[in-house]
Amino acid sequence: MTQLHLNAFLMSAGHHEAAWRLPETDAVGATGLDHFVQLARLAEEATFDSLFLADSPVLHSTARRPSSVLEPTVLLTALAGVTSRIGLIATASTSYNEPYNLARRFASLDHVSGGRAGWNIVTTAGPDAARNFNLDEQASHRDRYRRADEFVEVCRRLWDSWDDDAVLADKERGVWADPDRVRPIEHRGEFFAVHGPLNVSRSPQGRPLLVQAGSSEDGKDFAARHADAVFTAQQTVQDARAFYDDLKRRTARQGRDPERVKVLPGIVPVLGSTEQEARQRAALFDEHVQPEFARAQLARTLRVPLERLQLDEQLPDDLPSEDEIEGAKSRFTLIVSLARSERLTVRELILRLGGGRGHHTFTGTPEQVADTIEEWATTGAADGFNIMPPALPGDLRTFVEHVVPILRDRGLFRREYTGRTLHEHYGLPRPVPAAAAEVVAG
Repeated sequence: MTQLHLNAFLMSAGHHEAAWRLPETDAVGATGLDHFVQLARLAEEATFDSLFLADSPVLHSTARRPSSVLEPTVLLTALAGVTSRIGLIATASTSYNEPYNLARRFASLDHVSGGRAGWNIVTTAGPDAARNFNLDEQASHRDRYRRADEFVEVCRRLWDSWDDDAVLADKERGVWADPDRVRPIEHRGEFFAVHGPLNVSRSPQGRPLLVQAGSSEDGKDFAARHADAVFTAQQTVQDARAFYDDLKRRTARQGRDPERVKVLPGIVPVLGSTEQEARQRAALFDEHVQPEFARAQLARTLRVPLERLQLDEQLPDDLPSEDEIEGAKSRFTLIVSLARSERLTVRELILRLGGGRGHHTFTGTPEQVADTIEEWATTGAADGFNIMPPALPGDLRTFVEHVVPILRDRGLFRREYTGRTLHEHYGLPRPVPAAAAEVVAG
């Protein structure tokens, strides 16, 4: 029987861009700890594998939705102290960090949480972010992924620079750690020169769970080389199956076991006790969307002048090609494909994207949402799901109280945790240090 992996993707007041305007949400709660403590405990009580915090080193629109974002590894360190089992995944960019600092940060989180840390690896698109880091323009899409490859390689070597048994803490002999089991890495590559070793001993998991979310050709190849889990966005079960099969094939070509890479599409569940009630809730969200703000964001995403997007017309025919996009290539293609295939006007497209920025939004009863999840999970489209509640905390609570019990009754989801670490939740073995792996292979 398929056993789902469920991740709670937490975003400020919720994933719908209008969520913060609803009476029941706290428009400024995302800058306080209490908001996230409540959500983390709710997800842990429901035995979710993990929770996830996205991040970007740039301020987006201050008018459209809450845009004050706490640094996620700091926030997850605080949440580690009020939870005991749920995994803690944070986004961090390979474009605007250094490997040593980031490897240390995630090793620290893994120690503090008892082995529950995960890193969502991103390359960060957009010139605005570049200009926050002493650069005039972002690097090319290909160069960002080349840097990311080397970045992850350096981090792995830093995490492996301590053997599991390096710390002796031998008080009688006065030896805290065996110096022969702690090694510099002496890395010198195209982008980085790092001597090492890390100044944090090997953590409970050995390294964090590695997550990737880009679906461009470069992104899928990167995931096949490095990822333990992939967060993705598809609108239909057919597209999800095609992505799933493609990623698993790429993983096998890298010499890795495809079963050890978990694919989790995003789903935005708009729930009601009846179909009519669910549609009414969806309409409530739509009523609070601000079309002009959303139109401006869409124009930036599609790299077209604002005046070319008229609310009651379809997208222009002569949009840039994906090859011309240096930012989020896969998201660009998803949005354009959705608009073209369903012949949506700009206004209709804005409403479709408002709930999850291109992730699958499902409006219906708990049973209908569970049916959709089961279909995707049992027909080769997903190993689990990124649950993206449109409004928080209410819609997460509704999912936990009304959908999770159905999935459990169908034998699709755990009733209690069986492991302690995030790797264990995802059914993955503890990573073996590179030096130990070479000894075993020899």
